[in-house]
Amino acid sequence: MEYILVPAVALLASILTFFSGFGLGTILLPTFLLFYPPEIAVALTAIVHLLNNFFKLGLVGKSIHYKTLIKFGIPALIGALIGADILSYVAYFEATGNTFILFGRQLNYINLIIGSLLIVFAFFELLPKLKNWQLPNNLLQFGGFLSGFFGGLSGHQGALRAAFLVKVGLEKTAFIATGVAIAVIVDLVRITIYAFNFKGSFADLNFKILVISVLAAFLGAYFGKKLLQKTTISIIQTVIGLLMILMGVLMILGIIN
Repeated sequence: MEYILVPAVALLASILTFFSGFGLGTILLPTFLLFYPPEIAVALTAIVHLLNNFFKLGLVGKSIHYKTLIKFGIPALIGALIGADILSYVAYFEATGNTFILFGRQLNYINLIIGSLLIVFAFFELLPKLKNWQLPNNLLQFGGFLSGFFGGLSGHQGALRAAFLVKVGLEKTAFIATGVAIAVIVDLVRITIYAFNFKGSFADLNFKILVISVLAAFLGAYFGKKLLQKTTISIIQTVIGLLMILMGVLMILGIIN
C-alpha cells in the first residue's frame, strides 16, 4: 500500500509546493509515519525534500535573486544549525511530559509555537491592508533565521520562509527560485546534522520507497513548472495564506507534526 499512497502524495504535494514554496515535507511526513517509525519517516522525508529541491533548482535556478538569497540564506543557515542541533533536547523535553491538553488532545509546545506563527503570518497574505506591505531589511534577516531555525528543529521551514520572501516584491519565478535555493541550504545543513546525531535512522532506510517517492516528486515539480506560467503572484500569495492557516490549525491541534 505504501508504494502507491506515498508516491501519490509526493506527486501532488510537489505540484502544490512549487507554487507556495512549502508543503511537501509537511504533507509527506504524516504519510511516511503511517508505514514507518518516526525516525525513519523523518529521514525519508528529509531526503525526498532535499532531492526534490535540487531538481526544482535545475528547473528555475537561473531566476535566483542573489541579493535576497544572501540576506535571507545566511541567517537561515545559522538558524538551521542551531535548530537541528537542539532537536535532541526538544525530544527529551517532550519525552519528560512537557505537553498540554487542548480539546481533549495531548499536544506539544513546538507545534503550538509554529502553528501560531503560521496563522499570524497568513494574515499578511490575505488582508488587503497588509498584503502590499514591503518587508524592511532587518525583518528579512530575522525571517531567514526564524525559518532556518524551525527547519532544523522540526522540518517546518517553508511556510515561514514564504511568508517573509513574498513581501520582498520579487517576480514570481524569482520568488520560487530564491526560496528553493534557500531550502537547499537548510536541507543540507539539517540532514548533515541528523545523519551525525541519528546514524541508526539512516542505516535502516527503505531505499526502494525512497527512490519511487523522489521520482514522483520530480514529476510533480515538472508539472508545477508548466503550470507556473499560468499563475500570477497574487494567486501565489492567496494560496500561501490559506495553506498557512490550514497548516497552522492542524499543527496546533496535533493532527500533523
